[in-house]
Amino acid sequence: MGEFFTAILTFPTALFTFALLVVAGFWLLVLFGGAETDMLDGTESGSAISGSDALGLGGVPVTVAVTGVVALSWFASLIGTVVVGATGATGIVAILAGTVVLVVAVVAAVAGTRLVVIPLRRFFREDARLSRQDFIGRVCVVRTGHVDTEFGQAELTSADGSSAIIQVRQSALHAVAAPLVRGDSAVVFEYDPATDAFWVAALEGN
Repeated sequence: MGEFFTAILTFPTALFTFALLVVAGFWLLVLFGGAETDMLDGTESGSAISGSDALGLGGVPVTVAVTGVVALSWFASLIGTVVVGATGATGIVAILAGTVVLVVAVVAAVAGTRLVVIPLRRFFREDARLSRQDFIGRVCVVRTGHVDTEFGQAELTSADGSSAIIQVRQSALHAVAAPLVRGDSAVVFEYDPATDAFWVAALEGN
């Protein structure tokens, strides 16, 4: 166990260990409703989307692509670090070897993530093809800790029985009367194409 911790805290794996902790923290926030899976896909982060597309990782949320690259980079780097350590390299030789491991790990991680992204694209494209207007008047269930004018996600079941996670917003006026929290049912009454989000109101009887 001691050798394992030494490896994950040795250059270059230490860089990916930190990144992996950040990614794990992000998904914990998503799990508890403190963040959204597509938070990097907004108009203000177009450069992130462009970078993802340039690497062949487009078609899925940027956060999913980043998670794949970080996780695979960490794993590949860990293997490389163990191999370099077994050679007994020290000093400048160890640094140069670590740099090579860093580059190879990232390249391998991007290639590996591409393979994972390919089958996932189909699911995200299917969600995108659903007509947004078909959701108007339907009932959804809140999946985030709260919903306000700038944040919120809910699960909605479409007419064909398939479910989708949608971005939802609640006006301040509605929030005062009946604030929405995780597990509450809400009705979709309007779609905002500018933000690709749906305005919802609490369903009577929550």
